[in-house]
Amino acid sequence: MVEGMKQKKTKLKDFLENISVLQWILTFLLLAYTDLTQTMLGQLFTALWDSQSQPDVIQPGFNLGLACIGLMVYLMFTSLWPLPTLYFIWQLKDWHTPERGGRRTAFVRNWKMWKHVRDYFPMKLVKTAELNPNKNYILGCHPHGVMSMGAFTSFSTEACGFMDLFPGVRSCLCILGGIFKVPLYREYAMATGCYPVSKPSLEHLLSKSGKGNAVVIVIGGATESLLSLPGVNTVYMKQRKGFVRVALEFGADLVPVYSYGENNIFRQVIFTEDSVGWRLQQLFKKLMGFAPCLFVGECWFWMPYHCPVTTVVGSPIPVPKRPSPTQEEVDHYHGLYMEALAKLFHGHKASCGLSDSHELRII
Repeated sequence: MVEGMKQKKTKLKDFLENISVLQWILTFLLLAYTDLTQTMLGQLFTALWDSQSQPDVIQPGFNLGLACIGLMVYLMFTSLWPLPTLYFIWQLKDWHTPERGGRRTAFVRNWKMWKHVRDYFPMKLVKTAELNPNKNYILGCHPHGVMSMGAFTSFSTEACGFMDLFPGVRSCLCILGGIFKVPLYREYAMATGCYPVSKPSLEHLLSKSGKGNAVVIVIGGATESLLSLPGVNTVYMKQRKGFVRVALEFGADLVPVYSYGENNIFRQVIFTEDSVGWRLQQLFKKLMGFAPCLFVGECWFWMPYHCPVTTVVGSPIPVPKRPSPTQEEVDHYHGLYMEALAKLFHGHKASCGLSDSHELRII
């Protein structure tokens, strides 16, 4: 069926899909893996603006972040120097806006480009239960994959129709806070409805932004990206309990989400344990807080494979409000969440193209 759809596409449609996906890929590659220079800059800004806060661990960073910074620095030595000067002053004053509700815009979230990204694979968002707009939720999204394209397209754009499926509920994709330290690019990230995955940000979304907020967190993070292999469904979450504690503190129901096919859109280069490549990855993880993964795509080296990605939103798990939850309570609801995730996976794997033999491995 997918092949038939591809054959019906015009050359213009195919071109638009490829260029839209390429834009997103380059944005991710050039910004997602922040390198040491960007980390140091983030730490410097944090130290200058708020000596009481700890700088976020910046992940995927990227040369786009460096390009934005480089552009601003370059302009400082031209006749246009007042522009970056005023922007940096304004950015310092605006430093905490991402953690205080951000500046999402329907205009950016509804760009036609996102629908081209959706159609390239194609991608689909599936609803299995209602979400009450008078409540707040934490949606745990799995797996991370190489770039979390399913999570971004489903929850940070309207390409898959989130607002139509869940009227009155606002999806809020939380990503690493370092991205919001990058000049210019932070505005783009906020416009799509992304927020830092930090405690102040989560607190604001779950207690100071009214009701109907669906806070989306890719639980496995960068660690899980190293486990993304075609045909393999492994999630890293046995030790990830912080999101459950936050849910208890604010009485936000937990909702498991699984993106079938996320691990199939790239082919990752896997290093054997104790090999030179593996040791370098571990060293980088120790220094930077995340391990880079090497991957290849279908063409042009980084263009993803045309593999369907179906993101299924499960049923809410009722969570009571406990301002100071005990470890026993955290463990209990963490266990319920893992059970619900496994049930969701097995209940929809056949309709999402997996065989009955596919198992979900939780580590």
